[in-house]
Amino acid sequence: MLSRFIQKIFYALLTIFGVVTVIFFLFNVLPGDPAQMMLGQNQNSEQLATVKKKYGFDQPLTRQYRYYLNDLSPVSIHSNSVDDYTFLDKSKYSYFTLLEFTNTTIVLKWPYLRESFTKQGKKVSSVLLETLPNTFVLAISAIIIAIILGVLLGIISALHKDSFIDRFIQIFSTLGMSVPSFFSAIIFAWLFGFVLHEYTNLEMTGSLYELDDFGERKELKLKNLILPAIVLGIRPLAVVIQLMRNSLLEVLGMDYIRTARAKGLNNFQVIKNHALKNALNPVVTAVSGWFASMLAGAVFVEYIFGWNGLGKEIVNALNTLDLPVIMGSVLVIAIIFISINILVDLIYAWLDPRVKTS
Repeated sequence: MLSRFIQKIFYALLTIFGVVTVIFFLFNVLPGDPAQMMLGQNQNSEQLATVKKKYGFDQPLTRQYRYYLNDLSPVSIHSNSVDDYTFLDKSKYSYFTLLEFTNTTIVLKWPYLRESFTKQGKKVSSVLLETLPNTFVLAISAIIIAIILGVLLGIISALHKDSFIDRFIQIFSTLGMSVPSFFSAIIFAWLFGFVLHEYTNLEMTGSLYELDDFGERKELKLKNLILPAIVLGIRPLAVVIQLMRNSLLEVLGMDYIRTARAKGLNNFQVIKNHALKNALNPVVTAVSGWFASMLAGAVFVEYIFGWNGLGKEIVNALNTLDLPVIMGSVLVIAIIFISINILVDLIYAWLDPRVKTS
């Protein structure tokens, strides 16, 4: 099991390296000068030259790529010359010195995602730390709704196969998978946040934390989480219902289930003690994939509801061509995807002992 885990980590690192390479060359072949994007219209030749030298934009693309890898690598090599881009600037890096030579220093540091073009030199890591927790809260809330309701409705649908209840749940599930999230978000915001506002007391837009009426401090607004969490959870809920129903029906037809029933166990005991654990395998796969995609796919939901998360930040960065924020966001989402896939393998091994032997 340990060797399997180490192998997964090795392939994960290779995948991350590939993602970093694609991200860098994809965004650096776009037309436009990054230095001009940072300075905007109010710039002159001296300012452009200074910014290009500071951020390494005056170097060939291959050298800029090496700079980018060096910035992201936890173990990196830095020049002791102030004029070099890789100079160990304490304002950029939080580091621990491993080896120090005459001209270079090797350090252990946090990955440096560079600085935002539009937020007055603010670090991309700071931007992500401000927005990613809100997206995590939204995604976790949505996936909890999907898991609880999806497993419950899937079990009910399987136990009442081909009945009116089963058909009703299947129609709901089909609609949930068919309707795009941005359309659901607009309908829910208009209906529950505007038309029925006096009954629901919900707002059309709002984030987890908002300034009070005096603009002095931030207040926790959990009610703003309700609508975006429900909207974001509709599609994974529909998928979980279908998978839970089909998987449970397959498990209930197996020999060991018939043996359990022959021993006198009722339906509740059979499902709880024998069928449910084996039927959850495809659900775990779906939930893991949807949770990872929620972090990337919550863009429209966050933007429509005004939720200050990673998705909304990506839209704003795209509108302002803030390339470091876009690149950092894509990289973080890719790492989350990879990490969740590894975690799913471990959960699989716990749910199904056959995975360990294979």
